[in-house]
Amino acid sequence: MPALASHRKPRTRMRSTVPAVGLTSAALASVTLLSSQSAMAAPAPKPSIEEVQKKVDDLYRQAGNATQKYNQAKEATDRQKSRVDSLLDDVAERTEKVNDARRTLGNYAAAQYRNGGLAPTATFFLADDPQSFFDQTHLMDRMAERQQQAVTEFRTQQAKASEQRAEAVESLETLTESQASLRTSKQNVQTKLTEARTLLSKLTAEEKARLAELERKKEAEAKRKAAELAKKQAAARKEAERKAKEAGSSGTETGSGSGSDTGSGSSASTKAEKVLAFARAQIGKPYVWGATGPASYDCSGLTQAAWKAAGVDLPRTTWDQVNVGTRIATADLQPGDLVFFYDDISHVGIYKGDGMMIHAPKPGANVREESIYYMPIYGSVRPA
Repeated sequence: MPALASHRKPRTRMRSTVPAVGLTSAALASVTLLSSQSAMAAPAPKPSIEEVQKKVDDLYRQAGNATQKYNQAKEATDRQKSRVDSLLDDVAERTEKVNDARRTLGNYAAAQYRNGGLAPTATFFLADDPQSFFDQTHLMDRMAERQQQAVTEFRTQQAKASEQRAEAVESLETLTESQASLRTSKQNVQTKLTEARTLLSKLTAEEKARLAELERKKEAEAKRKAAELAKKQAAARKEAERKAKEAGSSGTETGSGSGSDTGSGSSASTKAEKVLAFARAQIGKPYVWGATGPASYDCSGLTQAAWKAAGVDLPRTTWDQVNVGTRIATADLQPGDLVFFYDDISHVGIYKGDGMMIHAPKPGANVREESIYYMPIYGSVRPA
């Protein structure tokens, strides 16, 4: 019997594409991984010298701002410590008064205990002499009044002592807060200065040379602007002198007023000379943040000390010094005036004339003369 033909379709072998898909996924994963590793391995772009200069200048400005906060906190701490010491002395004195009043009351109580507590009627009948009884009774009344006064004094001293203790405790808490603020400000200054030094330490010798060249260009531009201001001020002085001569030749009626102005101007000029003489004598001394002399200064410490030499007391910080005296336009600056810098008023210098100032610049630098245009000017004042 012939074999029957099979009606089943021959089974077609199917190629599995799974391995191909797996290979493709693995390849993609490898490419992604390599890309990620390349991205992670790629170093961050190095900042340009201009960016480094800007960053360093900004860090020093921030350190200057933190220095003023430190000065403010230190001033508050010193003031509060003096207040606490005074209160503790008052508390000790008041406590002694309370103890005196307590001893007085104890003496009265002991005397009353020794004398017993007989009624006035019994005392009258037992007395040898009625007149002596009345005299004694009058004396006892006076003693009772004194005893009452002693009680009142004790209560008064006790209440005042409690008030002063409470005030002392509150002042101590305020002192603790001021000391904490002082520590924070100090840490902030040190952090900013460390960042600046770290940034500079990473520069190569060539980069440091380029940075120095940028500084020279910045100084040259600042001096150029100072020279322009000096010319304008010289021209303004000549014009003022010309007008003064014309006014003088017109008659003598204005003589008394002019004499008064001259006297006032002479006094201000004398103070300015003393300020500048002191400031010049400090040139070459190092900037140290928080320092007020005589071996080193920060910016506001120098201005405070210089004006003190002229008999004028200035507050400690730039933020307070800027509010002293009369505001002056840059074009009207005179020797001795204070020039403030940056929007946060974190730096100050003493105007010397001709667009130049004497100031304590920053950590690592010494007190020196420099153009007022080396930094952005905030404003100026004439303290006296």
